Amino acid sequence: MNKKGLAILMRTRMRPNDARDFARSPLANLVNQTLPNSDGSQSSGRLVQGAPQQRNEKLNASSNNERDFEVVRESMHSAISLSKTEILDSVLNDFSEGYFSLSYENRRKLLELLAKEYDLNRTQVRDLIKQYLGLELPGGSDNAPSTGTEEEACLSAFYRIERNLRYALKPAYEVLFERLNTHPGGLKFLSILRADILSILAEENIVSLRALDSYLKEKLSTWLSPAALELHQITWHDPASLLEKIVAYEAVHPISNLIDLKRRLGLGRRCFGYLHPAIPGEPLIFIEVALMKNVAQTVQEVLWDDPPSPECEATSALFYSISSTQPGLQGINLRRFLIKRVITLVKREMTNISTFATLSPIPGYMQWLLSKLASQSKLSEGEDIQHSPADTSGSTFWENILEPEEERALMDASVEFTSGKNSMEVLFNLLTSPNHEWTSSDKLLSALKPSLMRLCARYLLQEKKRGKALDSVANFHLQNGAMVERINWMADRSEKGLNQSGGIMVNYVYRLGKIEDYARSYFSSGHIHTSSDLSRYVKPLEEPQVTTL
Repeated sequence: MNKKGLAILMRTRMRPNDARDFARSPLANLVNQTLPNSDGSQSSGRLVQGAPQQRNEKLNASSNNERDFEVVRESMHSAISLSKTEILDSVLNDFSEGYFSLSYENRRKLLELLAKEYDLNRTQVRDLIKQYLGLELPGGSDNAPSTGTEEEACLSAFYRIERNLRYALKPAYEVLFERLNTHPGGLKFLSILRADILSILAEENIVSLRALDSYLKEKLSTWLSPAALELHQITWHDPASLLEKIVAYEAVHPISNLIDLKRRLGLGRRCFGYLHPAIPGEPLIFIEVALMKNVAQTVQEVLWDDPPSPECEATSALFYSISSTQPGLQGINLRRFLIKRVITLVKREMTNISTFATLSPIPGYMQWLLSKLASQSKLSEGEDIQHSPADTSGSTFWENILEPEEERALMDASVEFTSGKNSMEVLFNLLTSPNHEWTSSDKLLSALKPSLMRLCARYLLQEKKRGKALDSVANFHLQNGAMVERINWMADRSEKGLNQSGGIMVNYVYRLGKIEDYARSYFSSGHIHTSSDLSRYVKPLEEPQVTTL
């Protein structure tokens, strides 16, 4: 193994942030509670009755925590209120270092304090609004035209109050965000700060903290605009410190070893990431691309086919993984800009590439299907509904999920594996069986394919939330201007792939010249563009939502 490979192997035993960063995270508190002590026992975090020494240690620790909190609180106040630039860097350093030293509970306490005590002054805002509403518009209420001098005087009062109002509508914590953004390491710290905010909001919806998060998200969106980001092609020749982050943060198809990593960066493959000057050597988001003769139908073709196709013979660029590295940048759509820039770059460098597509997971499909099967099976049992159109008229909520021929094939093939009161219960039992036993039977696979493919097409093309695709990955690509081209049977047989979508994956295609039109029609009316082959799986809706191409 070469020196670089050894370095990556050793450093990726934990996340890219070093052990100190891990110890500072909320997760560390949970980990510390379950790690074994030196004697092999579990640390429960509870005091033993009748142990005064332990109680004293806990009281002392609590007292130290309170002092630490007050010190960090004071440094935060100074970072907001001080105007002496010569000591500001030192104060910001004290605040960021002190913040990392706090427990999760004290971080939460500090962030709630920041959101409430450093919010905008609403009394001042109301007074200014009253003054503004008391002004007369230029020209007065009569028909007599005003002179230029009078109009200028009137506008001057408007401009003054509007300027003061703009200033008053800025919360005091904006000063902290702005100063940290220009401070070395400050942008990364702000992303960690927002990750903590999102973690708290996931536990409890605190209105003031939600407002702070919204404000910080807006600031980060501005500071991380595409103009401020560098698109970098990541290769095996990059520093080990950067490659270790690719290994650690790959979220779609985990990198199994150094050979796998080298292959993903080698012949017939590309990896691109967005870098920001304020966070050097760490991609904020990266995308992996396979250059292929045809659009792949299975993940095995992408990850394990060896050797890959010669690049000169490739006609398709397949996006098979896109991963974010910063939890605090959630909701900031860097992916959309990254895909479009990569398409432009690859097309410019490789004129033989004519098709840009994805091989994407369908993360919500199995959850949606199992929920449907459970509810319909229970409804069928409760109302004793037989599976025929005549018998379903008594229930408004009844839906025959399986077609008659699908039911017959399923019941015949499943006799040796499971039983149930009806076909939907049988299907539910199969899909939730331990170790996905149904995937080992060719007879079951053949019987299940028509129904699972048809229902997957329905899920992607017809199941909506607020007029948009229910599946999060589908919604992302459709917003970006892709079309749904093809769904692929048993494309990902991994545990994750089977749990998410029964092994089915989908190809989205970005058609050059149509991307903006498709994105616009999806945004305006929720129309989903798809191929004629895929549209045959779904029944027409009363108001067509699917455009066949």
